[in-house]
Amino acid sequence: MRLPGTRYQEHGWEQVRKLLGHCSLQAFRRLEMHQLLDHGRHATLLDSYTDAVAAALRAGARSARAEAEGNSYGDSVYELSLSLMFELQAQPAFWLAFVAAVAAEHGRSGAFWLDAAAEGVMRKKVNDMYAGLRDKVDADNYIVTTGRDCSPNKIYTYRMLDTAYREIAGLFADWRQHAAQVGEILGRPLDGSPIEVRQMKSIGGCKAEWIIRWSASQERYAGSPGPLHTKSKRFASLKNSPEKIAAMLAEIGDYEELSANMDRADDWQGDAGEAALWLEDYWRVLGEAEQNEAKDDDRILPEPVAEEDSGLGDDAAEEGGDDGAGPPDEFKAHDLAAEQALAGTLSLPPRYLELARAAQQAGSWALRVLSGESLPIRLAVYQKLLGAADDTYPDAWLDPATGELPTLQQLAALDQISMPTLRKRRNEAIDKLHAVTAASAK
Repeated sequence: MRLPGTRYQEHGWEQVRKLLGHCSLQAFRRLEMHQLLDHGRHATLLDSYTDAVAAALRAGARSARAEAEGNSYGDSVYELSLSLMFELQAQPAFWLAFVAAVAAEHGRSGAFWLDAAAEGVMRKKVNDMYAGLRDKVDADNYIVTTGRDCSPNKIYTYRMLDTAYREIAGLFADWRQHAAQVGEILGRPLDGSPIEVRQMKSIGGCKAEWIIRWSASQERYAGSPGPLHTKSKRFASLKNSPEKIAAMLAEIGDYEELSANMDRADDWQGDAGEAALWLEDYWRVLGEAEQNEAKDDDRILPEPVAEEDSGLGDDAAEEGGDDGAGPPDEFKAHDLAAEQALAGTLSLPPRYLELARAAQQAGSWALRVLSGESLPIRLAVYQKLLGAADDTYPDAWLDPATGELPTLQQLAALDQISMPTLRKRRNEAIDKLHAVTAASAK
């Protein structure tokens, strides 16, 4: 189950619980358990316990259980266990409740921790401690994330409803074997395949009435009362409040749908993401084309042209020719001073062009294809294809004031051309990419 801000309500909790229980038993072997009965030593023992558990967790951090996925947000079982254990120091009331449970067991059975079966008893008490702490931590984080009130009991209720939904989904999936109970859940006798089986694709499609009827039918079909129909008063009010159940089911469903979309971010990144993949494909095709040309022994290559006769134009010469590694040695000081003054008038760092040229990836396919274009034209191409902000851009390309590439107006001014001319040259450069790719693909 996913809810805003929560981290411990998903499939990995069982492994977190087992890892904390295992490490706690190791810690107890290093502690003098009878000191738990001394009220004056509770705080000191908490520090000793957390130190020992942390050491045991770190020692087993490379185990299969510790490295297993703890939730759908990318936290490992080890990371969740360690953070929850440290939460215990911030919320010592759960430790004191554990100590009280140990003292009560001692009152009934004496020094029970010396018995052979003590580990099972201690593990159960540790599980109870961390289960309560888990719901408190997740409830607090839910409040911070949403701004809505929440309590550990409400988190427990969300989890109960999620579990009930999954039970119902299982019955629906195997409805032929459970036709009588499925009929009671739906509130009608079955006559062939129920359409609800196909319609309920997520918890958001589960109806509150189904939860209530499922709970009422559990004692008859499963042998024990459902959560809404036990003697406990925890969920007693819910069976008469379908609107509350419906709202909670909808919230779980809405957030799970939202977070599932976030998991598949590549499906909805939009034009910028598609452009990045498109340009990456260009580089791949160009690389393959160059390799094919190198393997063609019959190809007659033209005689290399001297640099001074290359005809690349002033822009390419200023930017170091094809490699784009930066200005050549003969780039005159007064030219640098002039471009620094120009950058200053555009609210850009004075050495913007100089540093932006140096930040280009020498030998990159994009630079090779666009080597005849000035740096502002190339940046305009990237802005068109990838957007003004992209994680792949070097910091030296960005305007410090915005954290993005300079605007088209700034780029046109840097190139000392008009906006229409900039757009024309930018589009021609993009057309060149298309043409080279089309020729390489043949």
